[in-house]
Amino acid sequence: MSPRRFAPLLLFMTLLASGSALAQDKGSVTPKALPPLANPNDPSLGAKELFARKLLPSKGPAHVVGSYTRGCLGGAAQMPVNGDNWQVMRLSRNRSYGHPDMIALIKRLAAKAHRDAGWPGILVGDIAQPRGGPALSGHASHQIGLDADIWLTPMPDRRLSREEREEMSAVMMVRPDRLDVDPRVFTSGHVLVLRDAAREPAVQRIFVNAAIKKALCREAKGDRAWLSKIRPWWGHDYHFHIRMHCPAGAGDCEGQPSQSEDEGCKPSDLAYWFSDAVLHPKPSPEPPKPKPPMTLAQMPAACKAVLHATDVKP
Repeated sequence: MSPRRFAPLLLFMTLLASGSALAQDKGSVTPKALPPLANPNDPSLGAKELFARKLLPSKGPAHVVGSYTRGCLGGAAQMPVNGDNWQVMRLSRNRSYGHPDMIALIKRLAAKAHRDAGWPGILVGDIAQPRGGPALSGHASHQIGLDADIWLTPMPDRRLSREEREEMSAVMMVRPDRLDVDPRVFTSGHVLVLRDAAREPAVQRIFVNAAIKKALCREAKGDRAWLSKIRPWWGHDYHFHIRMHCPAGAGDCEGQPSQSEDEGCKPSDLAYWFSDAVLHPKPSPEPPKPKPPMTLAQMPAACKAVLHATDVKP
């Protein structure tokens, strides 16, 4: 997409970038349950209030409904908290659910990264809520179980405590001037992990900070076709964001158009992201007015059935 087409969205996406920082917010070892809604049938109520209160997936086969930013997920699978090569972070957020294909992909990536990059393991951030849908904080996407955040911090060589999973911060990979990666923390191993993720046929896009894309363009060796899936986007300097294609046969899933197969490494491809307007945006003279939350009626009709379906047995 042309940088000029991004320009009108700068303020909006800057806000989304600040939202992505919420992925690093600390969690709680003793999370409190959300209070009951006074009127859950209020048509003006934000759908995020409804989906955030669903603690378990719906019963039945996996069923993706809608788009990455306006949809839901029936029959979600949960990422196991621990594996040979992964650990799930921020358990209190209850966002470790996804389409079974996404859960399988994360497990494969963890094994491949260990094999190819000598990576000790991956730290898994947000995937989706038990029934997908909009979240109370942190993401506009992650609504259909086909998005996942993977920390760029390697997994420690030990089992993390519950306190560490809630309070540990991910490592910043970008220099303070935002023009390149920090060579003290970004390594050749990161290149291999991102390459392994991008080579997964089911992966549609991977979002990273522009400085990370710049480093990948510089460091990638051999077959570089996978670089076409790596896309610069606001934020994503602590983690990378995997987005999968709609699963085969998922007729209610609304995917994205395929991007160009070009590497995206030409100076003109990255110039916008390193422009002064993006690196040092001028504050708006007036604070933006908050948008009203998306209601259940504004979501695909099938999401109402997903929301009210029977819980899967815990």
